[in-house]
Amino acid sequence: MTDIHSRPSTQLQDNEAKPSWVKRMRDSDLWYSFHSHPSAVFAAALLGLVALTAFLAPVITPQNPYDLSALELWNSEIPPIWSENGQMPFLLGTDTQGRDILSAILYGSRISLIIGFASVMLALAVGLALGLVAGYFGGWVDNVIMRVGDVLLSMPFILIAILITAIATASLPVGLKDVLAAPILIFAIAVPSWVQYARTVRASTMVEAKKEYVQAAKLIRVKSWRIMLHHILPNCMTPIMVAATLNFGLAILSEATLSFLGVGMPPDQPSLGTLIRIGNQFLFSGLWWIVVFPSIQLCLIVLSVNMIGDWLRDALNPKLR
Repeated sequence: MTDIHSRPSTQLQDNEAKPSWVKRMRDSDLWYSFHSHPSAVFAAALLGLVALTAFLAPVITPQNPYDLSALELWNSEIPPIWSENGQMPFLLGTDTQGRDILSAILYGSRISLIIGFASVMLALAVGLALGLVAGYFGGWVDNVIMRVGDVLLSMPFILIAILITAIATASLPVGLKDVLAAPILIFAIAVPSWVQYARTVRASTMVEAKKEYVQAAKLIRVKSWRIMLHHILPNCMTPIMVAATLNFGLAILSEATLSFLGVGMPPDQPSLGTLIRIGNQFLFSGLWWIVVFPSIQLCLIVLSVNMIGDWLRDALNPKLR
């Protein structure tokens, strides 16, 4: 009887002794640093609000700006609601096509966030793979990968992206240009961006590859890909996390720049850069709200991402603790 009744209590004590992942996160130094950093908390809240409203745009916006049949020209050029001629439900006014500016901003923010995130993930995957291979094997493999990276770094980032976008767009049929506009942008931004990740991972890999635990793994004939993925890569992630966070904001700015130059998203699927390009044409005709509000949204997104990146860089740097 004693053993029967004592077994559940022992199991309960064992379960209580194992903290959940939520408790481990709250007890971590990173969470404490984040919680005690007001600017990081503000930036994370701002970015979360922007992302939430962007992905809930079909629910909270008065119209779908991508549906051309829903646009009415007699609702065009309406000023913001606080102006004398403002009308509901167009809180931030409308553009020359009758498109609600608030709806266009939220839908455009979703496109900008998706393209920025996807391009960073693609560049990160390519950079991690090539950096690990270059740093681990060295020799001619390292030379080839790094010389390709040097060639890409010798040319302006925006020029490479424009060149890739122009070639891809010119080689596609007319019906596929608008459909594949987002994937082309993601690829064009990722191609010149992988070099930074590769160089960072290569340097860390060259240091880790000389350590005893890697040499011991080689002696017992562990496969190279397993050593790179399970032993070396986890020790290289700290600088990569910081670089990826900061490059997320740069990727969003790159997408906005390409769209502003007319080689990004089409006018019927506007991102923030496309909205700014369209509104810039009417800036001096009194329709200031068409360009001002998308510009403010873009600034808020990039500012919040950069603030989070700065905090993460300080939090993960042991010298600054």
